[in-house]
Amino acid sequence: MSAKAREFIDFWVENSVHAAEEYGTAGSEQGAIELARRCLEMAASQGFSKTDIETEVGNLIAYLQEKLVSANKRERDRQDRSKS
Repeated sequence: MSAKAREFIDFWVENSVHAAEEYGTAGSEQGAIELARRCLEMAASQGFSKTDIETEVGNLIAYLQEKLVSANKRERDRQDRSKS
């Protein structure tokens, strides 16, 4: 189950966690708590429990917060390069 849970979370994050659309916002259109709720809802529909997911990533909210920060940093870097 572990490999499939990892595959699910990687796919879900890639398709659901995005940089903020406006500079200075927290990231995505919702925060890490809302993203975690949506992730666990989708995971359950695919047969994965919260334990399955958190076995792979640790604390899901903290994991998604890190992913939001990374997405926002990549977007800021991209915007800075395009200004040069």
